[in-house]
Amino acid sequence: MAYRNGTYVAFHAEGTDVPTDSDIKYYNLLKAWTAKTDDDFSMINSHEKTAAVRDSSERETLRTRLKTRLGNSKHLLLIIGKTTKNDIDWVPFEIRYAIDECEIPIIAAYTDYEHVLRPSTLSHLWPSALKMRINNDTARVIHIPFKKQPIKAAIEEVSHTNMPESALVYYTRDTYKKWGLIK
Repeated sequence: MAYRNGTYVAFHAEGTDVPTDSDIKYYNLLKAWTAKTDDDFSMINSHEKTAAVRDSSERETLRTRLKTRLGNSKHLLLIIGKTTKNDIDWVPFEIRYAIDECEIPIIAAYTDYEHVLRPSTLSHLWPSALKMRINNDTARVIHIPFKKQPIKAAIEEVSHTNMPESALVYYTRDTYKKWGLIK
């Protein structure tokens, strides 16, 4: 069995590698937060644990690497923006493999929100692979905004050995107040 200590990050790249044209900008922000040394945010990036793959790599090579990375991860951090639900390729594969095969929880991080207190109201943003698993209660998901403090907390707390109790877990209003995200 693999040593599962990494955070696997999934996002919709919208068919581009231009950092400002897709949700890759949020992935790059996570890497920047980790590289900064003046605070306590850290993340073991599962994508850095295996050899890099390029857009020109064979599809099966990419699939094999993603499976290896997910197998070495304690959770999947899914960046959910306005277009994530439109991805019909890699994001659905990553969600399916993470939940069905690796049995790891999802940290759903929404890019356009300050707090998430009623995750079900965001179902219109969910990729179908996630929506189906939330609806049939096979997914264990914590829903958070894409903000540093909630991401840090979720990365530290949620794992394959400490699963959310259901598919619609979220932090309390008091927690968001403590983080300064609600007045």
